[in-house]
Amino acid sequence: MAFAFQGKVDPENEARMRGYYETLSEKDGRRFAVLQARLLGYGGITYIAGVLGCSAKTIERAANELDGLPNDPASGRIRVIGGGRKKKSNPNPSLS
Repeated sequence: MAFAFQGKVDPENEARMRGYYETLSEKDGRRFAVLQARLLGYGGITYIAGVLGCSAKTIERAANELDGLPNDPASGRIRVIGGGRKKKSNPNPSLS
C-alpha cells in the first residue's frame, strides 16, 4: 500500500507562507523552507517545494546547511565570499 501525503496546511496559511518566503533572502528562504518541511515530516520536502515554488533540491541543500549552522562561515552574509559578478576592468584607459 502506497502512502499519499495529504497537505496539512490550509490554503490561507499556504498563501501566508508564500508571501513571507518571498520577502526573505535566498539563504533565509532556504532555511525557512526546510524548517517547514521538517515540521510536516515524511513528504514535507516535496509538499513545501510545491507550495513555495522552489526546488526540492534547494530544500535538501538547506537541510545540510542547518546541520552545520553553528559553524557557518558565511554567517551574516547573503552570498559566499568571491560570489557575484566580477568588477569590469577598464578596457580603454584614455576614457577615464
